[in-house]
Amino acid sequence: MSLIELRHVSKRFGWLVVLDDVSLAIETGKSIVIIGASGTGKSVLLKHIVGLLKPDEGEVWFDGQRIDTLPERKLMDVRQRFGFLFQMGALFDSANVAENVGFPLVEHTHKAPDEIREIVQRKLALVGLPDVGKKMPAELSGGQKKRVALARAIALNPEVILYDEPTTGLDPIRSDVINELIIKLQRELQVTSIVVTHDMNSAFKIADRIVMLHEGHIIFDGTPAEIQKTDHPVVKRFVLGEASEMELAEIGKVAGTAPSPPIREIEGK
Repeated sequence: MSLIELRHVSKRFGWLVVLDDVSLAIETGKSIVIIGASGTGKSVLLKHIVGLLKPDEGEVWFDGQRIDTLPERKLMDVRQRFGFLFQMGALFDSANVAENVGFPLVEHTHKAPDEIREIVQRKLALVGLPDVGKKMPAELSGGQKKRVALARAIALNPEVILYDEPTTGLDPIRSDVINELIIKLQRELQVTSIVVTHDMNSAFKIADRIVMLHEGHIIFDGTPAEIQKTDHPVVKRFVLGEASEMELAEIGKVAGTAPSPPIREIEGK
């Protein structure tokens, strides 16, 4: 039985169709990576999974329960079973690291302060930052901020972690640290990982399965090995990072394409 299911989900914003009859099943304990060009609905899909958006059509299920029809009060209980790593970390600048990591525990549990401090220390150690609790976010590097945000995401021992562009803004080495942490948490905490990314090196390393969204539809669903062998032109160009002929023509770099005419000076200027 799948832990998460989207069944024929459609979502539009005004005239723009972002998801069009999307069906997706995600198994417990697996790492699934969602790729696609900017604006193809990847983050919108994540928000449906955690109940932050409701579909115009279709159904969203979690652990055998339909959640898109739940009232907000009951959705809050479901969301506590998820951890979310935001693209830019989203740490509170006015709180130190320990306070940031402990925030979900203060908000959603009745644990004593000493117990919260102990949990915070364990989570920071798990992401390799046991000694930064008293530091402010401004004192951290970009990679450290992501790791602190990840410690906060696992504070409530979630069953699912949603990662929105976890390696954005990081150099290749720091990106690989995040990749290794995603693998470590999946293995040691037995969590289900859902990762939205443009970083194909990251996707190949962490994914059990890769799904590609394009124009509101899933156009690929398979393993990292399978996507590297695909003949689908759109998927192949994305994996290789190659622009289409149409896109190249738009900037005048395809052989035989006439260059843009020069801008004429306005007479008298």
